[in-house]
Amino acid sequence: MRIKTILLASLASGMMFSCETVEKAKSSEVEETGIALPDFIKKFDNTGEFAYPVDKFGDIEVIRYKIPSWENLTLKQKKYAYYLTMAGYSGREIIYDQNYRHNLAIKRALEKVYSDYKGDRENEDFQNMTTYLKRIWFANGIHHHYSNEKFKPNFSQDFLETAMKTVGTILNDEAKKAIFDPEFDVKKVNLSKDVDLVKASAVNFYSPELTEKEVETYYKSIIDKNNPTPVEYGLNSKLVKHDDGTIHENTYKVGGMYDKAITEIVGWLSKAVTAAENEKQAHALELLIEYYRTGDLKIWSEYNIAWVSATDGDIDYINSFIEVYNDPLGYSGSFETVVELKDFKMTDIMSVVSENVQWFEDNAPLMANHKKKEVKGVTYKVVDAAGEAGDASPSTPIGVNLPNANWIRTQHGSKSVSLGNIISAYDEAGGSGILTEFAHDKEEIELAKAHGKTAGKMHTALHEVVGHASGQLNPGVGTPKETLKNYASTLEEARADLVGLYYIMDKKLVDLGLIETLDVGKSEYDGYIRNGMMTQLSRLDLGAEIEEAHMRNRQLVASWAFEKGAEDNVISKVVRDGKTYFEVNDYEKLRDLFGKLLMEIQRIKSEGDYVAGRDLVENYGVKVDQAIHAEVLARVKPLNIQPYRGFVNPKICTIKNEDGEITDFKIEYQNFDEQMLEYANRFAYLPEYN
Repeated sequence: MRIKTILLASLASGMMFSCETVEKAKSSEVEETGIALPDFIKKFDNTGEFAYPVDKFGDIEVIRYKIPSWENLTLKQKKYAYYLTMAGYSGREIIYDQNYRHNLAIKRALEKVYSDYKGDRENEDFQNMTTYLKRIWFANGIHHHYSNEKFKPNFSQDFLETAMKTVGTILNDEAKKAIFDPEFDVKKVNLSKDVDLVKASAVNFYSPELTEKEVETYYKSIIDKNNPTPVEYGLNSKLVKHDDGTIHENTYKVGGMYDKAITEIVGWLSKAVTAAENEKQAHALELLIEYYRTGDLKIWSEYNIAWVSATDGDIDYINSFIEVYNDPLGYSGSFETVVELKDFKMTDIMSVVSENVQWFEDNAPLMANHKKKEVKGVTYKVVDAAGEAGDASPSTPIGVNLPNANWIRTQHGSKSVSLGNIISAYDEAGGSGILTEFAHDKEEIELAKAHGKTAGKMHTALHEVVGHASGQLNPGVGTPKETLKNYASTLEEARADLVGLYYIMDKKLVDLGLIETLDVGKSEYDGYIRNGMMTQLSRLDLGAEIEEAHMRNRQLVASWAFEKGAEDNVISKVVRDGKTYFEVNDYEKLRDLFGKLLMEIQRIKSEGDYVAGRDLVENYGVKVDQAIHAEVLARVKPLNIQPYRGFVNPKICTIKNEDGEITDFKIEYQNFDEQMLEYANRFAYLPEYN
């Protein structure tokens, strides 16, 4: 991903690539893919018992996940999955640079100190620097992956200066300012209504000289609003301003921005073409390769049509610049990749949702002209993630619905997946402390224990399959990122959540055999209100406002329903023994409220009503009740539960014969710093500044 710097040379000197030793058969050997790490790095013992927990630091817990369906694959399928995974890892450091212009330089300097420092490693400054580096690894940069706030170093600049000097690395003055000046580039993404969104956001999608007005003016000059099949303008580029005032897009492509990393991605994708399960898969990959080579967004549209049509086969993937949550204006996509292996049993069970998507659309509480007459090409699979990178790792989604272009979704359909092994890992590594502390009574706790897991999976399926696929824009209305701007992502996630909430209390799910009882829906209502009104606030520092789109959406939905249902006491706020609880008193009326809010948010999207959308988000999704927030933090603290979780990837090692041919694969597991340092060496294709 990057040109190897002094850091990488130091990591690599004297190191050999190798997986753990495995028993050889017929002179086969394991491909040399690992690195010999510094002596202090504790490697995971793959001969012992598997363990989900990996590490805890700050507000983060890192865990492992298994790939249950791996052994069901043929050798050719394993090769296909491996090549796709390697393509993703090859682009993994792109997200660091996209998140902030100094991230790669800071990351590498701290990795150099962490690896080579010979001083007192038990020193408080060194220990705090270690935590800071781990937070960078987890967030793909120096800003929090969810709150967008910059991390506080808690180690002195004098310590870092001295440590860097002793190990032979440097940082420029502005990079050091980024670490130690609390007022400089404070937020990765700033969505506050009264700021210049571009100037106030540290993300690297725009050169620092640009303003929000200049960006909007540029895109207005190139967007064809009369085109019914528009490209996703700005998706694969950074907007830069030259000294003469001219503005142009620096495109992510071979020969362009991120050239060396993308060249590596293309190399692995080309290998994947040779191992594809069928012609449709191969054709889609060839279009993706051509897109990476040219940067042509029309080819990106062609690729998405081909990809969404390639539904046969047991292996699928996400790879490219896709989601725009990290762009305050919603244009440029963050690099991400997920490789997916089909879970046959769960897919067969949950495919009922996609098979009945037209019924859900026809019976949705939407205005008639906002419903799709024909929902096309919706597919749904439960999958096992085989590898994740970029914006999908270490913090990962549990469900995905793509593509994002509305016209492609309408005319050609969409793919939805739930990451079953990720959800399972969360469940296996989880506890019940939060539930016990914040549930109103024993009945609510028992309902959650009996049905909570099923409810979560069902809501995810409805959100991804039905929610994101539902509704349509009015003729002539621009895309949501044009009309709803910085509120588009929050409103879209709220809309999809509301579809799931509305239908999870519908007897139709019982009739379809998806759930056994509507108690599943009641459990989800309890949990959603509890989270939206209280428990998600454990993720924020006291005094902070909500910035992240999904958190805004959940508070918006919960607080709107609480307020609108107050007259009928649909949800009651109960204070008992100095502790606050929210109790759902009438599930049917709450469902009706969810339906009304769904209708309004769909209207906002369909009509492009920016003012109404802005007011909904600002009035219900942003401001935090500080008394409730302080209480939540106080109640969570003794539980010793990290509010955020993420993953280390399983390591796929190839086994080769004497002729260098792949004969099989071996899955191994790693610790967090072990994997991060290996990735830092092995997938280093980008310069520090791009």
